Amino acid sequence: MTSGENPYTVEDSELLLDCPILAVRRDTINTSTGPAKREILEHFSSVAVAALRDGKLLMIRQYRHGVGRYLWEIPAGLLDMAGEHPLRAAQRELAEEGGFAAARWHLLGDVVTSPGFAEEMCRIYKAEELSEDLSTFDIPVPEGEEADIDKEWVELSQAIEWVKNGTVDNAIAVAAILHLAVGTERCVDEGYNYHSSLAERRAPKANPGDDMKLIVEC
Repeated sequence: MTSGENPYTVEDSELLLDCPILAVRRDTINTSTGPAKREILEHFSSVAVAALRDGKLLMIRQYRHGVGRYLWEIPAGLLDMAGEHPLRAAQRELAEEGGFAAARWHLLGDVVTSPGFAEEMCRIYKAEELSEDLSTFDIPVPEGEEADIDKEWVELSQAIEWVKNGTVDNAIAVAAILHLAVGTERCVDEGYNYHSSLAERRAPKANPGDDMKLIVEC
């Protein structure tokens, strides 16, 4: 099979659940041993920001109900605004969750979070030359778990140690820290090869800048 070739064609697809931040569908695909059904979690995909100041990484501690505990993470969020460029989304998330703007940006890399059943990819950026001038952002009042975020500046060497000893086990944060450890700096203009069936269905019903979480089909 050549690179990019996909022999697993979809013969049938059924939307099972449609919620604000995700949807679930069941696909019937052809495989070498016959048809197979696969449940897929549709997702907007996301961005995350490794913000650095004086050799320290901005980390946040946030409750995650999926695992029932607090996790050490980096600022991150969904690509849920219609037509929003991933870099702009990252700048918005850094402002909202971190309280900073940045003058210098690089791409660290992309992470496929749960490819066995979910569409989500996360593009991770590196942000430097930080300032607290947020005049170009409309910062919403934090709600829910986001009103309970703790922030801490962590030495990069300490963040790496936290990955090694398991203190940091959020996959996106682990990937970001490892990219920082090896010195990754890529151009932010590189194409982001993600796919969101959720956004493809909802975007035609939205105006640029609309929150696609508010468009629910069933």
